[in-house]
Amino acid sequence: MRIPRVPPDLLQVLSSLAQPEALALLAEHASPLPGGRYLHRDELRYRNPPAGLNHEQWWAATCLGRTPLMQALPLQDKAGRPFRFATPQPLLIDLHHIDRDAAGQIRAPEGAPIHESRQPYLLASLIEEAITSSQLEGAATTRKVAADMLREGRRPRDHSEQMIFNNYRAMEHLSELRHTPITPERVLALHRLLTVDTLEHSEDAGRLRTTNDVAVIDQRDGHVLHTPPDAAELPRRLEALCAFANASEDSSPFVHPVLRAILIHFMIGYDHPFVDGNGRTARALFYWAMARGGYWLMEFVSISHIIKKAPARYVRAYLHTETDHGDTTYFLLHQLSSIRRAIAALHAYIARKTAEQQDTERLLARNAPALRFRLNHRQLAVLRSALKHPDAPLRIDAHQHTHGVVYQTARADLLDLESLGLLLKAKRGNAYEFYPVPGLLTKIEGLAHEQT
Repeated sequence: MRIPRVPPDLLQVLSSLAQPEALALLAEHASPLPGGRYLHRDELRYRNPPAGLNHEQWWAATCLGRTPLMQALPLQDKAGRPFRFATPQPLLIDLHHIDRDAAGQIRAPEGAPIHESRQPYLLASLIEEAITSSQLEGAATTRKVAADMLREGRRPRDHSEQMIFNNYRAMEHLSELRHTPITPERVLALHRLLTVDTLEHSEDAGRLRTTNDVAVIDQRDGHVLHTPPDAAELPRRLEALCAFANASEDSSPFVHPVLRAILIHFMIGYDHPFVDGNGRTARALFYWAMARGGYWLMEFVSISHIIKKAPARYVRAYLHTETDHGDTTYFLLHQLSSIRRAIAALHAYIARKTAEQQDTERLLARNAPALRFRLNHRQLAVLRSALKHPDAPLRIDAHQHTHGVVYQTARADLLDLESLGLLLKAKRGNAYEFYPVPGLLTKIEGLAHEQT
């Protein structure tokens, strides 16, 4: 990936414009959003500037438009300069939507809140985030194998599975920390949880790097994209980041909780405080900060799933910040867009699952109305899955984890379906597996005749 060009110095451009007419033209086009977007100088140079301005002058006008919106942060780059952020209209619109959609209840498409079936949505999200966050850093296990491992509670068998297993455990652990301040000790403990049994040197788990032989490299061509701060600075920088993470809303400048969570993510990626696992740690801290800010719906969405679809944009958002005097707005806008897309994906998933649930209930109402009211929502979910995947086995522990119930409840659910003749039970190793009976729909219809 090519590193974006560093923009020209604003004061030099302005000093070259001695004529009042030129300055007036500059002021006329002083918009923070040329073309309606928050563009980097490297993107602006491929577009036609307004009449009377060259590209450098157009960039200077853009900077003038952004200056009133810009605030300095109590976070510094490796040269000691403060990072900054602006609040252009697209950023405020994104925050409005996230405030509205991520701090309320999880709801079905009709608007009714979902209560009894929250656990399957949460489990699906935890599994998706664990898999894709690990895949972003090299895990190669297939989605199905990894998901089966997590649902069944099987121990990981290789390095990739261990990465995913660690990520899943860390995401589960974060729900217990939602009211806990973020401290350097807890960040190190989180990193240890994420990287145990995955690092070349096991002692590096939960420890800040002590050398400067770490860099962000483009794997395609070996080009160095980012050199992080000196290792000797990391303890101080982590202390400053935790102070920022725990700052109250009365602190100055006020930083919206969602922006604060994204900036924590950004700083871990920028500082690269660990020899490995920085991306996983950054994204986990983002979820922690969002939970502390009251955005509990974020437990149900996977940010890594969105990032994985376009990883180059993720890297470019970092590079645009670093090559534009520490303006983090590029990264903020990228992540806000990712959050909104992840929430939209959750809504689509809920709509799809709700439609499947309604189809199953209609089928039972038509063919076995008494059975519909006899079964609980977990058993109805088993039948939905069985009708859709007639060859897929189901284990008691997987059913237990999916619905967040104790083992005895999960066992009773499946044995009850077996007693009704809807599932078959077979021994596999030390555990039982359950399979849909052949012709499950016909069997359901037969039960209706038996009940009449």
